[in-house]
This record gives sequence, structure tokens and C-alpha cells, in this order.
Amino acid sequence: MAGPAGDWPEAAAATSARSVLGGYRTYARRWVFLLVISLLSYSNATLWLSFAPVADTIARHFLLSTEQINWLSLVYLVVSIPSGVVAIWVLDSVGLRWATTLGAFLNFSGSVIRSIPCMAIGIQDPFVLLLGGQSLCALAQTLVIFSPAKLAALWFPEHQRATANMIGTMSNPLGILVANLLSPILVKTEEDIPLMLTRNKAYIILAVCFGGGIGIFSSFSALLEQVLCVNGYSSEFAGLCGAFFIAFGVLGAVALGLYVDRTKHLTEAIKIGLCLTSLACVAFAVVSQLQGQPVALAAICSLLGFFGFSVAPVAMELAVECSFPVGEGAAAGLVFVLGQAEGVLIMVLLTSLTVRHAEPSVSTCRDGQGPLDWKVPMLLMAGLCVLFSCLLVLLFHTPYRRLQAEADASPSIQEDERPGTATTLDHVPYLAATP
Repeated sequence: MAGPAGDWPEAAAATSARSVLGGYRTYARRWVFLLVISLLSYSNATLWLSFAPVADTIARHFLLSTEQINWLSLVYLVVSIPSGVVAIWVLDSVGLRWATTLGAFLNFSGSVIRSIPCMAIGIQDPFVLLLGGQSLCALAQTLVIFSPAKLAALWFPEHQRATANMIGTMSNPLGILVANLLSPILVKTEEDIPLMLTRNKAYIILAVCFGGGIGIFSSFSALLEQVLCVNGYSSEFAGLCGAFFIAFGVLGAVALGLYVDRTKHLTEAIKIGLCLTSLACVAFAVVSQLQGQPVALAAICSLLGFFGFSVAPVAMELAVECSFPVGEGAAAGLVFVLGQAEGVLIMVLLTSLTVRHAEPSVSTCRDGQGPLDWKVPMLLMAGLCVLFSCLLVLLFHTPYRRLQAEADASPSIQEDERPGTATTLDHVPYLAATP
């Protein structure tokens, strides 16, 4: 049924295979492919936020402003808006294998370019190379982050999809965890949208609300150190809070992924999770403005990650369910693209609302300028989180179209790994019918 990569679009192959009556076959090597995509996503996220935890030190060393350092993180969001549309086409038309290969090449090239200012002497404008390298990595980000939903749909049976999606999705915040932990330790001193998606009310609500959550979490990760240093918290502590944020997020995603795989309570899980995320976000907005509260801040960041990141793979599964039979890459990818667009607006809005402190403070910020007042931006961030959560709870309702279609077909699943069987990523082995 499946031909060479690129000869048969994956979405069409998947749709055709789903219409075949009889049993289906899964292959153990699917876990190897999931590992490859997870490692690529992990490294891409590490490159994204490696500057943010030590923003003031990087700014001083390269003689850059804090706004320029913020753009090294913000460029991921800006680039991913146009490149995300291309990534959707690549995944659904060219194939998962080529998307992964291209993402790896862009990721490697960007990491090399951004390291040049640290290796070469006499660079007149290091910001150009830093931003150029980050831009190539940002192009890779959309290919990498859109892939787990596609891989889960094509290679995994329905009772493992949320778990596979969770593993692939959560490898990205794991990379952020490493960036938050290692950067402060190492630096002590000086990235054709189907028309029907625009007509699907449930999908639009999910995309706008969860996309807003992506934007809020992106802004939170990029600005965390700048928010905390104003009230006397060190960059090491900010990095630790960022690490707690990701680590507990992964734990929450694992628990919730296993739960929804067993119960299929996708809608209930995302609504409850977003409500709890909003409570944690409000708590952070308040406590982050207080001095001498390290334990409370660490606990709140942990809860914010635990509740917030846990709903990410569930949201991606819901995007596929409410838009079926649209291709998985397009369904999950558009949510992420919209999230990046909202992230740009949110991050620019938050930073534009900051003002300089006129009076002396306990600030540990080392950018050579006066400390910023983040009270209004943080309250706005919490208000937006509450707004998106309320809209999703009140307005989002959808049938599980993909699960219903599969239940009507009643396929039997077989685990088969026969020696000598040749397959590629784009041959869709899980969807190949057994005799």
C-alpha cells in the first residue's frame, strides 16, 4: 500500500489504511523513531532558552541590551509563525522522515553559527550571528514540535497514542529544564492550512485558548530570571525555579497521559488542568513581587509546570480528535503556530508594560541599568491565563471523531516485529493491513 517517501502523502495513506477492514500491525521499532524525534526536540529547546537564564551576563559580555537578549528567545516565536505553515505541508505531504532530517540539519547549522562569536576574535556585531543561529534553530523548531502527533497517529495503536505524544512533546520542555539548570551554573560571569479548520468551532476555541497558554508559558520561561532578580533572587535560584517548572511538568504529563490513555477523558482533563494552572499563575503573579519567599516561589513554579505542561499532549490529541479526518500534522501544527503568534504578542506586551524603579532596591539584576517593575505585567499574565481557561471551560465541547471512526471499524491490533521486514518512517507500518 505505501510507496517510497514522497510518492504517497502520509495523511492520504493513513486515511486509506483506516478504511481497510481487518487487523493492523504495530512494530517495536516505533519506540526507536520516537526516541530520535524526542532527542531532536530536546536539543532544540535547550538551544532556545540557553541565553534567558543568564540574560544580564550575556548582555554585558557581548555589549548588548536586555531587549536584544530577549529577541534571542523571541525570534523562535516570530520565525515559527510563517515557518509553521511550511512545516505542516512538509509533514503531511513530503513525509515525516524528511521533516525530521531537515529539522536536524537546521538545528545543527544554527547551533554552529551562534557559537561563532564565542570562538572567533574581532566580531564586530555578535548579535547578528547570535540571532542568525537562533533563527535557523527556530526554523527547525516547528518541524520538531509538530512531529510527535504525526508519529503517534501513524505508528502507534490508539491505546498508546497519548503516551507516545506525551513522550515526544515533553522532551521539548526537558531541554528547557537543562537550559535553566546548566546556564546559570556554567555562566557565572560576564521558528496549505486545511480550510475546514477555520470552520470548526471547537477547534478554533481550543487553538485560541491553548495557543494562549503556549504564549504565556513561552513568555514565563523567557522572562523568569528578569522577573525574579528585581526582588533580590539570584540567577541560580531563577534557573532552579525554571528547572522545577519543567521537571514537575514532565511528571504531570506522564501521569495525565497514562490517565487519558485508559479513560479517554480528554476534555475533562484539559479543563481541570487549565483551571489549576490559572490558580498557580495568579499565585506566581503575587508572590514573585515579594522578597524573601524562595520556598513559596519554588513550590508555585513546580505547581505551575505540573498543571500547565501536563495538558499539552492532551491538547494536541484533542486537536486531532475534533478536526478528524484532517491530517494530524496540520491539526496539531496550527495550534502551535497560533500559540507562537500569541506568544509574540504576549511577550512584547509584557515587556512594554515594565517601568524602571526610581528608588534603591535589592535587585540582583546585572544588566547595568535600573531594576524593572514587573507587577503590572505579571498581573496581566495571570489575567490572560484565567481568561483563556474560562473560555475553554465554558465554550469547548467536541465529540471524539477519530476514536469514533476507529471504534466503528473495530480493528484488531497485533504486535509484529519480523526479522528482515523493511520499513521506513513514511511507510506507515502500523496502518498496514494484515492478511
